[in-house]
Amino acid sequence: MLRLSGRLRRLLSRRGAGASARLSSGAEMPRKAGATNKGKNQSKEPERPLPPPGPVAVDPKGCVTIAIRAKPGSKQNAVTDVTVEAVSVAIAAPPSEGEANAELCRYLSKVLELRKSDVVLDKGGKSREKVVKLLVSTTAEEILEKLKQQVEKK
Repeated sequence: MLRLSGRLRRLLSRRGAGASARLSSGAEMPRKAGATNKGKNQSKEPERPLPPPGPVAVDPKGCVTIAIRAKPGSKQNAVTDVTVEAVSVAIAAPPSEGEANAELCRYLSKVLELRKSDVVLDKGGKSREKVVKLLVSTTAEEILEKLKQQVEKK
């Protein structure tokens, strides 16, 4: 058993006694001038409105982004479905060495009537769930309408 010196024993016993003499639950400590309330009572800043649900959105920089669910290795390129989560696109290129990603960007530029350099793969280089960014000033509604027209043509 560890032996404590007299001073240390007295110090520890005082600390224990002080713990029971804490403030009652309703009392508060005085605050310094200019101190802020950083706890639960802090008023929250107004939240930004949520973007409309859908596969086509506008990022904070102002670029239009499209959530894509790619299906590589198909017989032909086609927009197969537009859901709330993503735009399903069948790609007629194998999913190897980025061929399907390049073909996806080429096909979307043709469908959306944009230059190939304006359609860039933003996320999902090795996944079927991808995000494509459009580097041109256009509206999300306009892009969504063009994609829905492609589904109807099928």
